[in-house]
Amino acid sequence: MPKFAVVRSNVINASPSDVFASVRDFKQWTPWSPWLLSEPDCPVNVAEDGLSYSWEGKIVGSGEMAIVAEEAGSSISYRLTFLTPWKSVSAVRFDFAEKDGGTEVTWAMDSSLPFFMFWMKSMMQAWIGMDYQRGLMMLKDHVETGEVPSKLEFVGQSRFPGAKYVGIRTTCGLDDVGPAMERDFGALASWASDSGTELAGKPFSIYHKYDMVKGTTEYTAGIPLEFVPVELGEGMVSGELAACPAYAVRHTGPYRHLGNAWSAGMMRGRSKVFRQNKRVDPFEIYENDPAEVAEKDLITTVYFPTK
Repeated sequence: MPKFAVVRSNVINASPSDVFASVRDFKQWTPWSPWLLSEPDCPVNVAEDGLSYSWEGKIVGSGEMAIVAEEAGSSISYRLTFLTPWKSVSAVRFDFAEKDGGTEVTWAMDSSLPFFMFWMKSMMQAWIGMDYQRGLMMLKDHVETGEVPSKLEFVGQSRFPGAKYVGIRTTCGLDDVGPAMERDFGALASWASDSGTELAGKPFSIYHKYDMVKGTTEYTAGIPLEFVPVELGEGMVSGELAACPAYAVRHTGPYRHLGNAWSAGMMRGRSKVFRQNKRVDPFEIYENDPAEVAEKDLITTVYFPTK
C-alpha cells in the first residue's frame, strides 16, 4: 500500500485552549471544513458523546472521524475512515502550540492508497495539502471573528458569451498568484487609461496550467474589449475567450478563499455533476471592484467549460 503524509500549519490569533476547544467540538467543524463547504446539504451526524461524527454525501463521499486520544489545549488524534469513494483508514492529528502571542495549529495526516492507485500518491498529497491550507485559513477566520467570509452559490449550467481581450500571461508559484495578479491587472488598468481604451465587460483570469504537485500555475489576466487595438503595452497579448457552455460556481468573500470555489467545482466535476471540457481552459470573472466594495462582499464567478 503506497503510504503518504501531509502536514500544514497556520497561526491563529487566539490562545491554544480556545483553538483547541473549537477543533475539539465537531459541531463547529461545518463552517470551516474544506470539504463540507462543497456540499452544504451533506448529512452530518455528531455522536451524542461528541467523540465522533459521520457524513454521507453525494459529492464529498461518506465516512467517519473519531477522536482516539487528546491532551487538553495541546493535541487531538483522530481515526479517519472513508467508506466512499474508496475505503481507507488514516491517522489525523492536530497540534496546538503558542507562537507570536497566538497559536500555531498543525494539521497532519498519515495515510495510504489502494495499491492500484500508487500513481496518484504525489497528486493526493498535493490535493489534501491544499485542502488543509484552505481549512486552516477558514478555521483562523472562524476562531478570530466568529464567522467564515466565504460563501458559495452553485449557479450550475450556463453559457458564457465569449470575449475579445488584451491580457498578460504569467507563470508563477501558487503562493504568489495574489501579488502577481495585482501587478498584472495594475499594468492593464494603466494601459487602458493611458490609451483611452474602454472595457467591454468585467476583468477575468484564464487558467491554462495548474500543477498542484509542483505548486505552479500559468494564467492570463485579461480585460475584455470591443475591439483589440494593434498597439499593445509591453508584455501584453491579445486573444479571444470563446463562447462556451460552462458550469458556474459563484464565490462571495475575500480572494484568499477563492480556492473554495475551485475545489467545489472540481469535486462536482469528478462526481459527474457536469462533464468538464478539458480542451477549454477554465476561468474566473471578477464581478465587482475590490476598490469599491469590502473584502467580504467581493464576488467572483468561476466557470468550468463543459461538453
